[in-house]
Amino acid sequence: MFEKEDIILYGVHGVCKITELVEREYGGVSKQYYVLKPMYNDNTSILYVPVDSQVLVSKMKRVLSAEEIYALIRSMPKEQAIWIEDERERKARYKEILEHGERFELVGMIKALYQHQKDQEKRGRHLHVADERFFKTAEKILYDEFALVLEIEPQQVLPFVLQQIEIDKKMEAAQAGIAAKEAQAAEAEKQKSE
Repeated sequence: MFEKEDIILYGVHGVCKITELVEREYGGVSKQYYVLKPMYNDNTSILYVPVDSQVLVSKMKRVLSAEEIYALIRSMPKEQAIWIEDERERKARYKEILEHGERFELVGMIKALYQHQKDQEKRGRHLHVADERFFKTAEKILYDEFALVLEIEPQQVLPFVLQQIEIDKKMEAAQAGIAAKEAQAAEAEKQKSE
């Protein structure tokens, strides 16, 4: 169960703060609700999520830790792109990904849409309107969470992620070089002793 002041990720609404738990009566039925305030929306949206609704509460995810975000960034180059040729199937799957907010799936979706966008640009075309909307929504969900946890602005997230991926590539290359030199040194020692 979540508590007042918890920061969560809630489907397409992204990062939200639970401002209170309230008892409300709708249609003669009294229920307890989480009151959510989206943190990165300029408007005054307030969301009411019934505490006893398993379906809606299951869309409330705890915000990742900084360590989990760095691990997710490191996995991004290896993450599979989630592209579905059939437009109806793609819309249904992407809608599901956005609603459930699983970060690895968001990354796969963003990668697929980014690659499709580049392919379309090569042909002098643009993304389909629905794909463009999915792309922007997925980026917003992920970037807002990263910005909150890493204490940076949302517009700084993409450059930060790209920089971290580049750093990881250089570290992997350096480690591979060290391992190769160690193997050569071991082989040279072995040949000397023979």
